[in-house]
Amino acid sequence: MAEKKERKKAGKKDSQLVIRINATERDEFVSLCEDLDTSAAREIRRFIRRFLEENE
Repeated sequence: MAEKKERKKAGKKDSQLVIRINATERDEFVSLCEDLDTSAAREIRRFIRRFLEENE
């Protein structure tokens, strides 16, 4: 059974990051994401990946 846990797919979303953000900024960000036909979570993940690549 331990082997199954070790074989997790690369990129599988299995963790959460909780942040505090100003409610107005959050609402504007979510609204803009919707206007651009994307999700806030997708854009934050994209930011994190790009940030990691640029700073490794």
